Amino acid sequence: MAAAADLVVPTLAIRSSVAVEVWSSAGSKQPFEPKPHLPREETKSSRSICFSPDGRYFAYSNGQEVKVLQASRDSAASWPTKCVLPRPKAFYLQFSPRGSYLCTWEHYAITKDRPEGSPNLLVYDVATGVEVFAIVQKNQTDWQPSWSADESIFALVVGGEALFYDLGEGAEKGFASTSRKIGGSRGGMLSLGPGNCPPFLAFYTPGAKGAPSMCKLYKYPALGQNQTVACKSFFQADRVEMLWNKRGSGLLLLTSTEVDKSGASYYGNQAVHFMATKGDTCSVPLSKEGPVHCVKWSPKATEFVVVYGFMPSKAALYNLKCDVVFDFGEGPRNCAYFNPFGNLIVLAGFGNLPGAVEVWDVTKREKLANLKCADTTVFEWHPNGEWFVTATTAPRLRISNGFKVYHYSGALLHETMWPQGQELLGIEWQQFADKTFIEPKITKAKHEGIKSSQPEASKKAYTPPHLRLLKEGKNPEKYLPQPSIPGLAPAAAAGGTNGNKRNNKNKQRSARKNVNVVNGGDADSVPTEVTEQVAPIARQSPVFVAAEERRQPPTPRQKYQPDNAADQPQIPHGQGQPNGQNISDKERKIRSVAKKLSDIKKLKVRRSQGENLELNQLNKIKMEAQYLDELKALKLSA
Repeated sequence: MAAAADLVVPTLAIRSSVAVEVWSSAGSKQPFEPKPHLPREETKSSRSICFSPDGRYFAYSNGQEVKVLQASRDSAASWPTKCVLPRPKAFYLQFSPRGSYLCTWEHYAITKDRPEGSPNLLVYDVATGVEVFAIVQKNQTDWQPSWSADESIFALVVGGEALFYDLGEGAEKGFASTSRKIGGSRGGMLSLGPGNCPPFLAFYTPGAKGAPSMCKLYKYPALGQNQTVACKSFFQADRVEMLWNKRGSGLLLLTSTEVDKSGASYYGNQAVHFMATKGDTCSVPLSKEGPVHCVKWSPKATEFVVVYGFMPSKAALYNLKCDVVFDFGEGPRNCAYFNPFGNLIVLAGFGNLPGAVEVWDVTKREKLANLKCADTTVFEWHPNGEWFVTATTAPRLRISNGFKVYHYSGALLHETMWPQGQELLGIEWQQFADKTFIEPKITKAKHEGIKSSQPEASKKAYTPPHLRLLKEGKNPEKYLPQPSIPGLAPAAAAGGTNGNKRNNKNKQRSARKNVNVVNGGDADSVPTEVTEQVAPIARQSPVFVAAEERRQPPTPRQKYQPDNAADQPQIPHGQGQPNGQNISDKERKIRSVAKKLSDIKKLKVRRSQGENLELNQLNKIKMEAQYLDELKALKLSA
């Protein structure tokens, strides 16, 4: 297999605001770039790109249709069109496990001609391009149907009911009608396990009226009430994410609630549970309070990692008995990524974290590299297990778009920054069948790389504007604006004698200190005589006063007002301006619910503009009807 792997040319599929294209590299020391024989189509309307699991096919939408190309591993071969599907509004694409079928999903819509709505989840035969299945699937989250590893079973949940279709040899009905059904309660979720044929499957039923939520394991086709292989019940679960290991023998459940009723966590309440097809179940022990950021199985299927807890979060490796076998310690992390062989893992802090990346040797339990990948929105290991790509993409971030390819040792192998005025929207490695690559031998040797063209974040301490002027020997008052503050005289706005007592106290306190000590930074280079002459003027500048005010603990007059204050219920005339002490519990609840509805309205606008929302944001949108009812009830009882 090694010889075959040596001939594999790695490719990256790229979706941008101007085109869909595939880039290739001639080797680990060669840059990724477009090639004349590789596909490229100019389009500003592409919503999705997708490789089949074995890398044989590449599909993408262009706003007019969906094209499926025959991918090639030959460095000189072209990628001919396999089929074209008439789906101009396709939003998501997904291949079946063997690439025989392509599923497309688009937003559900009602028209005058079809008030009942048209099917928005469709399945096509890739070999012929023929539509073989269509159904209405309104859910954007968990829209994907489930498949058995051999594609003999196709299943999906509609209205809380799991529908099964037999597609194997000798099956008479196929996609025409269901062969079995289970469930029926609203909010049910289904997941077929990989590996086994026929497969094990998990079906989740949310709790209601004080009853716990339930997840049951079955061995297809035995789906009777008394034929469960394992069962796990739990409370505090508005939602569950089901994660199978590669063999389909173990299942992890990440349960979460929208709101933590105890008020201990902004993130709601989360827990991790384990179920085995042998019948064992248990809760995964977590030694630190806080949210569960990430749960990932190792491709070896015998261990998994959990990143959890308030920052700095913890990361731990567990075995199939849910015992901790290694503690990675604490750090600014919220993501974990195993390479395809499970012998390397990346722990990283993306999103609202600064982008610290740690590469660990899982077998030897030692850290190999530390690097910084700020503003990363996409991370993916290459199938060879040695490289990974990080990218900054829109609409999450619309500036500094681009991607970088790294060696696991931390060496930068490639970098491409997107031109100004264009946006990088998505990027994916071409996939390959199992055993195409051999497991890489992990060493501590530093791989040769290139130097990034992007400037490193400055480690120099921040210098406030008035101190920058001091260092240049200029008068701050001559260059800084003097804005008026509503309700205050100009002298007070500038920090004069008519200012409020808090500002006067700030100036008295700062007068007892040297300016360069108060502001930290690198003001030590300012000559003492200049500091003594200009410090009184600098302390009266609006920038300095504002900075000093930010250092003080908030007073009732500084109480935070939300950005959408205009959407908040108004206090009846004559009651004066409310503060945190004279608002009734009912008014406080009305404000809280109104703010949630305002947030949901903004999220729906972003979704309608084509932005991919986070999972918790989509869950919040689902709560809109409940919040509307709650607000109506509160106003009626007023």
